[in-house]
Amino acid sequence: MRFHYSFFGLHLRSNLEIPGADPSNQFPPQPDVEVHFGIAPYPTEDDLARTQELTYVSSDVNAAGEPSLKIWKVAKGAFLRLAYEDGTQFWLNRELGAIWVTWPDSLSLENSVSYLLGPVLGVVLRMRGVTCLHASAVSIGERGVAFVGAAGAGKSTTAAAFARQGYGVISDDIVALEEREGAFHLMPAYPHLSLWPKTVEMLYGSSEALPRFTPDWDKRRLDLGEYGTHFESRALPLGAIYVLSERRPDPAPCVESMEPRKALLALVADTYANKILDREMRASEFAVLGRLVTSVPVRRLCAHQDARPLEELCKAIRKDFDSLELPEPARS
Repeated sequence: MRFHYSFFGLHLRSNLEIPGADPSNQFPPQPDVEVHFGIAPYPTEDDLARTQELTYVSSDVNAAGEPSLKIWKVAKGAFLRLAYEDGTQFWLNRELGAIWVTWPDSLSLENSVSYLLGPVLGVVLRMRGVTCLHASAVSIGERGVAFVGAAGAGKSTTAAAFARQGYGVISDDIVALEEREGAFHLMPAYPHLSLWPKTVEMLYGSSEALPRFTPDWDKRRLDLGEYGTHFESRALPLGAIYVLSERRPDPAPCVESMEPRKALLALVADTYANKILDREMRASEFAVLGRLVTSVPVRRLCAHQDARPLEELCKAIRKDFDSLELPEPARS
């Protein structure tokens, strides 16, 4: 267990090097999470002999109608077992301080890492009580700006367009919030963006300009540090949230204010992995989001229906952000 990393404010220690992730220069005696690649916490052939309770079935299915993810409680809650349709499995212990992962011979470590840095750590964060938005985020000056929306809304595309202009990327797909001293901060994730080929073609002229994450996955990887982009590794105060809404004809792109009640409903719908929360966790999250919408500007963002150049979208966001009357961020 000699490899150390920091993701979403969590310190991870793993038995194998995590491809594409920058090692951390901090070595706490006790990490937040230990990751055991290629190891199960108990022999998998004993799974059926143990008490298992199916607690979650994804509504997303593959061509054969199989759910993309199932989650079980194992041994009366000693573990959570996450089983993906391709045979990759993760186990989380009750304390959420250890993760075990196995995968079939037909797949690779890179496949499992794509799950780990996305939905699996998303589950860990949510179960630890961290509010996470289904969003991407960039830095503008000394503040962070989040782009919130459902799958396919254009969160990563918007972040990539800002990255291409030299803005730092804080996080992609999952934005973890930390509330401290009455302010919300965005926690840095990992140094890459995950982009669909169409976005890569718009930004870089060809869908093949960026490599695939894995040979069997169509998404492309933009390593932050290439093409003039960079990763924002600092936790920054949240300056504004832009909720990606429907595309419109002229005048667009446009930004509109949102009253707190509508902003709250939008954020409740776009928190990450909200279906795994119990009633108590949902109530706590609702209170957090209530404080968020009264302290941080939440804006509705409508891109143009004809997908005009992304530079225009960035310009509209930056103009709106500059118009907001925000207090000076506190020095950490």
